[in-house]
Amino acid sequence: DVQLQASGGGLVQAGGSLRLSCETSGFRFGDIDIGWFRQAPGAEREGVLCKRGDGTTYYADSVKGRFTISSDNAKNTVYLQMDSLKPEDTAVYYCAAAPALVPACGDNLTSRLRWYNWWGQGTQVTVSS
Repeated sequence: DVQLQASGGGLVQAGGSLRLSCETSGFRFGDIDIGWFRQAPGAEREGVLCKRGDGTTYYADSVKGRFTISSDNAKNTVYLQMDSLKPEDTAVYYCAAAPALVPACGDNLTSRLRWYNWWGQGTQVTVSS
């Protein structure tokens, strides 16, 4: 079974940093795309960034230069490093996986949400001003 488990959320002041982790099992990294999404209260779920099985990455404009996706294949874990956090980054963050053969990772990630078959539970990130 494919499983994902996100962790690492918390409360941080504006300008601070957090690193989220997404532990995965049940697949090989090269066979899947990994995406990070977030959902603020009362808002739609939106795409933050993603990494294809071939290593290509895409970032939403709102997080470019501040967020970074990386992975440790030996640990089957994907990381979301968030720097220069802003209050508008406050949301529940989710990691998700999609088969590498579908167009799950690219520009306008939010519109590709339907390709993601497997989801971890969310982790809350709160940025205070």
